[in-house]
Amino acid sequence: MTILDLLKPRAGLRVLISGGASGIGAVIAEAFLEAEASVYVCDIDAEAVARAAGRHPRLFAGVADVADPVAVERVIDAANAALGGLDVLVNNAGIAGPTGGVDAITPEQWQQTVTTNLNSQHSFLRKAVPLLKATSDNPTIIAMSSVAGRLGYAYRTPYAATKWAIVGLVKSLAIELGPDDIRVNAILPGVVEGPRMDRVIAARADERGIGFDAMKDEYLSKISLRRMVTAEDVAAMALFLASPAGRNVSGQAISVDGNVEYL
Repeated sequence: MTILDLLKPRAGLRVLISGGASGIGAVIAEAFLEAEASVYVCDIDAEAVARAAGRHPRLFAGVADVADPVAVERVIDAANAALGGLDVLVNNAGIAGPTGGVDAITPEQWQQTVTTNLNSQHSFLRKAVPLLKATSDNPTIIAMSSVAGRLGYAYRTPYAATKWAIVGLVKSLAIELGPDDIRVNAILPGVVEGPRMDRVIAARADERGIGFDAMKDEYLSKISLRRMVTAEDVAAMALFLASPAGRNVSGQAISVDGNVEYL
């Protein structure tokens, strides 16, 4: 087997991706399908799920609100039935949460962000880890954090708090699950181009009282490479982590961000 062979995930991997019918999750799903994996995605967006379900014969999809632990249990059961087991869990689902000063963020906004971004990851892990322990085929957990999981992020405290917590979760689980040969890593995307980032920039521009273009330029000025990353950049890292080439990479928080210097 050559180094190039090691860089490709094994054909037939069974992959579950939360929040996988749109955005970064959908691009990750497409990347795994190109690598000949079988993929189950769940998403709260019923229309996106319907579009995904008919797109590929190895792509299965279901509607679920990941903030509901019972819904997550149903997803795990459905994925197990459709895929015949599980080799890779991508804990991707999350929301941007509110933008505002900490004194203006309501308890309901805070709780919604924590429940969706952090508690949902535990809901998936609790049910998926036994399935991952049952496979010997390079079992892998990939958790989606953010560059806001390594840097402070003013006016975005609920989001940043959850993303820092995900890094701690990953590093702890890598130790806990290592003896079972399960690798656990976090991907920390930076400023990812697309509609969601445009909404975040617009909200922060309003908070700061400046124009959208000025706010966008400020974001780019904080990135060493002076450019946003793409969802494809993030998907490529997910494929690497699930490939034989990543078999000794665990407990890591890996930034895909062009080196964001500060937020």
